[in-house]
Amino acid sequence: MTIVDWLKHPAAGGQRERLEADVIAALRTVFDPEIPVNIYDLGLIYNLDVASDGDIAISMTLTAPGCPVAQTFPGTVADAVRAVDGVKDVDVELVWEPPWSREMMSEAARLQLGML
Repeated sequence: MTIVDWLKHPAAGGQRERLEADVIAALRTVFDPEIPVNIYDLGLIYNLDVASDGDIAISMTLTAPGCPVAQTFPGTVADAVRAVDGVKDVDVELVWEPPWSREMMSEAARLQLGML
């Protein structure tokens, strides 16, 4: 089955959507070490690719390039996603472009931080 066939297949598409929702839920359990908001709502996740075979690719950033957890945090994120049922492999890439800014936060994050 090609990826196009897979995406057209209702059951498979539903599984992919469920897996993506579960991965996002897992990302929301990981909190920035300096700001008490989860990394998904904080806007640190720039790209989330959920493949049909359960492989997950994530591009993410941190609030600042000099963040003391820059070396270990991608592993923390990968571990949280790896715990999701249906996930086979996780690749987390740390990127710095575009630089993170407060505008990337969700409305829920801004509300949580009293910025609305």
